Amino acid sequence: MKRSDEPLTRALERSSTDILTYLARRVGPDDAPDLLGETMVVAWRRVRDLPADDERARMWLFGIARGTLQNHARGERRRWALADRIRLKVRENATAPPSDAGSEVRDAIERLDLDLAELVRLVHWDGFTLTDAAGLLGIPASTARGRYQRAREQLRAALSVQAPLA
Repeated sequence: MKRSDEPLTRALERSSTDILTYLARRVGPDDAPDLLGETMVVAWRRVRDLPADDERARMWLFGIARGTLQNHARGERRRWALADRIRLKVRENATAPPSDAGSEVRDAIERLDLDLAELVRLVHWDGFTLTDAAGLLGIPASTARGRYQRAREQLRAALSVQAPLA
């Protein structure tokens, strides 16, 4: 440890329990340790600004903790606002089909091997390209194309659907 770090180390040792309590009262016991860690990181980055007086150093650390809390609160508000926008968008786009609509297809997909069924869902339900679906599944695109062809053949057989004329 460098000599210039000793005053901050002492200040953190003296104040960290009180700062943790301060943070826990505001965000709860789950988030408080993370915010204390963020407070310490900021304090180490700004170590040159540490006041020499013990009480002023303590208040300086609490000021950093308060700023960390404010950043956390802003982040939480942004996350909740985004979640609300997503929920609203989903509600706007949700048009529930009749409860039995598509059940034959869903059942046929469920009877496929797990890998084939997931590939079909990614492509047809989630709108991914075969290449993107292959990336998500961690397989080469050529393997995905072969599996997709096999899945289509099995679905056609299960649903007794004639292949479209090419």
